[in-house]
Amino acid sequence: MQQDKIIPAEVKDDSFYTALKEISKKNDIKRIIEIGSSSGDGSTQAVVDGINSRVDIDDTYFFCVEVSRPRFINLANFYLNSPFVKPYNVSSIPLFDFPSAQEVIHFYKNSKTNLNLYSLESVLGWLQDDLDYIKINCLDTSGISIIKKANNIINFDFSIIDGSEFTGERELDLLIGSRYIALDDINSFKNFNAYKKIINHINYELVTQDLNLRNGFAIFRRLF
Repeated sequence: MQQDKIIPAEVKDDSFYTALKEISKKNDIKRIIEIGSSSGDGSTQAVVDGINSRVDIDDTYFFCVEVSRPRFINLANFYLNSPFVKPYNVSSIPLFDFPSAQEVIHFYKNSKTNLNLYSLESVLGWLQDDLDYIKINCLDTSGISIIKKANNIINFDFSIIDGSEFTGERELDLLIGSRYIALDDINSFKNFNAYKKIINHINYELVTQDLNLRNGFAIFRRLF
């Protein structure tokens, strides 16, 4: 399955990487979560680099969610000597919260994004692969909720949403309230609707964005 493949880092030494690193340097950013850490050498590395520059490193925790078992193993091994990195091999949201095929079809036909560079058949295949992988590997969990409960967290200080193509909007619903929220792939199904929600949210302001870097990214800060 595609989830078993080790994929190269996409976020590397670009403006998104730099922005993630700069926010992670802030001493008041204590609880960070990333959805979709992969093997840990892309956006995850940016956050780790930021934290490593701080004097309060012992009071900072970085929760990394990765559903792919091979990528998770690489992630855990890569940061074995970084105790503030807390890898979780879970699904960020449960299966019943995934969009239906009909919802994806409607989006594909009515919202013109970079997703249209691929055939609808391929996109629906990705969705089915995600669902099958979670079922086969017994990963049908609400990972975000599990991490919050286990660590007595109401709102994270910094949330990075860059997981499955099909879960960004649902993840935002669970992470809204975070002081900073970073969305990758806003010009795709992943975070297209999440971006629309938060760009109009009364409690958030846009910090930075680049609509043309890969599939676009945006970072927001909570006002109060």
